[in-house]
Amino acid sequence: METEYNHQEKIVRNVASKIKGLDNYMVGTMMEIPRASFVADRIAETAEFFSFGTNDLTQMAFGFSRDDTGGFMPAYLENELLPEDPFASLDEGVCELVKMGIERGRKTKPDLKVGICGEHGGEPKSVHFCHGVGMDYVSCSPFRVPIARLAAAQAVLNEK
Repeated sequence: METEYNHQEKIVRNVASKIKGLDNYMVGTMMEIPRASFVADRIAETAEFFSFGTNDLTQMAFGFSRDDTGGFMPAYLENELLPEDPFASLDEGVCELVKMGIERGRKTKPDLKVGICGEHGGEPKSVHFCHGVGMDYVSCSPFRVPIARLAAAQAVLNEK
């Protein structure tokens, strides 16, 4: 049975070749739902990279939208039901999903490129986590880039 990824990859490669004349690029997948981490070994059979979309992954892991958190997140934080806003800094459960996805993906494809995209990519503790699990890159909003670069440098220095 053809997977959704394989179906879309054919379309991407066909369009890139015919319309743009491109043939030197990578096709990968966004890892935005918990199930993707559970089946990452199979996804890595064909995907050339994983990009963990942590905003959506956080929403799916918690079962609530970040658009709706204004009504209850302050109370959750005040009552210490959560240590931090999971949309501001990566939550430990989401970190476990990311870690699992990387481990399973790289078990199948050891040279698999992995990274993170979203606002977490510019948050220092999250960047340190990304370095610790061996991510190849972080991506974030332009205004967060200086913070992300500093956090990445600190993560490398702390390792030594």
